[in-house]
Amino acid sequence: MSPWVEGVSDAVGFIGGALAGFWLGQALGLDLFAEGYGGASIGAIVLVGLGGGLGLHGARAWQRAQKGSRDE
Repeated sequence: MSPWVEGVSDAVGFIGGALAGFWLGQALGLDLFAEGYGGASIGAIVLVGLGGGLGLHGARAWQRAQKGSRDE
């Protein structure tokens, strides 16, 4: 797989996961951009971080699956 495809898939996975975490936080009433660092703001930051990490993990799993299917 070319470095270009790997980089784009990493970016799409990370941004997609971070957006999913942001939207989940919004649905739960957590405001990422609230003034200060209250509990709701910290919770939203954690969800965005976890979402980005999980999205990147999913992108890497997809990359491994693509490499595996090419070897067969």
